[in-house]
Amino acid sequence: MKRLTFSALACSALLAGCAGANMDSLTQAGGSLFSAATLSDANVKTLSDQSCAEMDKKNILATADSTYTKRLATVMSGLGNTGLPLDAKVYMTKDVNAWAMANGCVRVYSGLMDLMSDDEVRGVVGHEIGHVALGHTKAAMQVAYSTTAARGLLGATGNATLAALSSSQLADLGEQFVNAQFSQRQESAADDYSFDLLTRNGANRQALASAFRKLSTLDGGQSSMLSSHPGSLQRARHIEDRLSKQP
Repeated sequence: MKRLTFSALACSALLAGCAGANMDSLTQAGGSLFSAATLSDANVKTLSDQSCAEMDKKNILATADSTYTKRLATVMSGLGNTGLPLDAKVYMTKDVNAWAMANGCVRVYSGLMDLMSDDEVRGVVGHEIGHVALGHTKAAMQVAYSTTAARGLLGATGNATLAALSSSQLADLGEQFVNAQFSQRQESAADDYSFDLLTRNGANRQALASAFRKLSTLDGGQSSMLSSHPGSLQRARHIEDRLSKQP
């Protein structure tokens, strides 16, 4: 599935509902879509703060004394030198996934940790941090905001409205963000960021390739990462190629 651009999403949102649509609702959606394209870094941080908090309410967080939390602490200790304020936690779910928002909110699913070693989880988290560092998550939040607006869940926009979004709106926004698609170019750039980050930290870079190989063996219905992280085997080979040139 390809990511919709802002302009394409705006057109589809407005054109699809023209027949018999409530024009006030369309006007509100159009305003929201325009606002999404112009979200500032501060807006994106606010939305990320609020959406992450709402996602935390909807999911079961691993307790501070759990094995998962302790493992994640070990994983994150090997991911310094990012220059980003990271807040990493574990969601207790069998789903295989991980994501990071522009505010440094990092969430790793226990299903992913069950599948992978600490080194492999570190490679995957480094990839997600790469999306943040490279600005991809800002664009993803804009798309998520646009999608939520197109579904008629947001009204007139502006800074005041961003601060006044309801729990259900923020929950929808968070879901749209988590399910957002990155382009192949963005995915490759995040892979390389993780490889370089692992290198700077003296971490196991081969584990990034083995993580992709593990993902490639999963059935599409078992891992939500597969829909947003296509070509796992090809990406594993790319990391292995880099390793052969940069031992």
